[in-house]
Amino acid sequence: MKTSSMKRKITALLSGILFGAGLLLSGLADPAKVIGFLDVSRVSNGTWDPSLMVVMTGALAVYMSLYYLVVKPRVRANLAPVCDTKYHLPEKKTLDSHLILGASLFGLGWGMVGICPGPAIVNIATLDMSLGLFVVAMLFGLYIGKLIKSAEVDMVKAD
Repeated sequence: MKTSSMKRKITALLSGILFGAGLLLSGLADPAKVIGFLDVSRVSNGTWDPSLMVVMTGALAVYMSLYYLVVKPRVRANLAPVCDTKYHLPEKKTLDSHLILGASLFGLGWGMVGICPGPAIVNIATLDMSLGLFVVAMLFGLYIGKLIKSAEVDMVKAD
């Protein structure tokens, strides 16, 4: 195995461990805590839990700092990242119906059950059947989304 390939795999493993630990420590892996934050109707009776706002703000502050101090200058200087040959930045910069619909469906699912894909995968270790069903449904949704995109590409090619 190439050294660069091994570096990427080790970096991905360590990033995943760090991400999972962050989800567990912050409470983002607890559906009840997430719903307590997302359900802003609880503000009126004083039971709304704003603590995840602090978590998200902290995460955003760390990310933005690293991005502007490390990543952006390296991209501008055309330097490769440490563990890959190039940065994989989004090429599409516009809002379209796929992005809006996908974000809406994601938010709807997150709001309904209080868990999103990252915490679901972290929580799968609890062997909770409802989380297993969530992950199966999530994978099915990913598959359906891929089929829809593939069908659209085929329709565009046919025209």
